[in-house]
Amino acid sequence: MSISDALQLMLAFGTFIVALIALVVELIKNQQKK
Repeated sequence: MSISDALQLMLAFGTFIVALIALVVELIKNQQKK
């Protein structure tokens, strides 16, 4: 695995984690409204 491959994988994984956290935050906000 080359460095560029590793960087692309980390970037994709990081984006996935950020999206997951944003989703959880939105769910928590919706729960608090009720």
